[in-house]
Amino acid sequence: GDHRDLHSFPTRRSSDLFDQLTDKDIDDLIKLPKRISNPSARWQEKPGHKQRNFNIVAENHSFTVYQRQNLFDDKDFSCGLKVIKPDGQPLTLLRYNGGGHIHGDIQFACHIHSATEKAILAGRKPESHAEATALYRTLEGALACLLEDARIRGLSNVKKDEPDLFESE
Repeated sequence: GDHRDLHSFPTRRSSDLFDQLTDKDIDDLIKLPKRISNPSARWQEKPGHKQRNFNIVAENHSFTVYQRQNLFDDKDFSCGLKVIKPDGQPLTLLRYNGGGHIHGDIQFACHIHSATEKAILAGRKPESHAEATALYRTLEGALACLLEDARIRGLSNVKKDEPDLFESE
């Protein structure tokens, strides 16, 4: 690939830069090649859900990927990619949710949240923008899509969901 753009991304240790990320900066962070450094991370039981966190190594930046599953509702899950800002605070770049809730016009369908320059400038949750997707139906399927979309290596045996022939779009 072409690595010129990756180096133009600001690497100064300043959190202010993360408060003014452009859509291109966000895209560059998502496309930066990444590797999971703790592939055997264990699930932690929390009240009502279980969660697993992976540490990610990449050039000039630290990231985490998390998986979270509701213990009582199979459709209530999410996994996401967070970049760790220089002040140690995470900023969610991508979040792949299950269809366990309504999100605006998206009625109980799986959906992908992505950070946008507009949301950050407005002081909203960076990843408040969401679009419905039929690319996955399960947490593992969502993780497989996230790993591919965000160029993350280091986890084996994560399978995409088979297309559901019986579920209408």
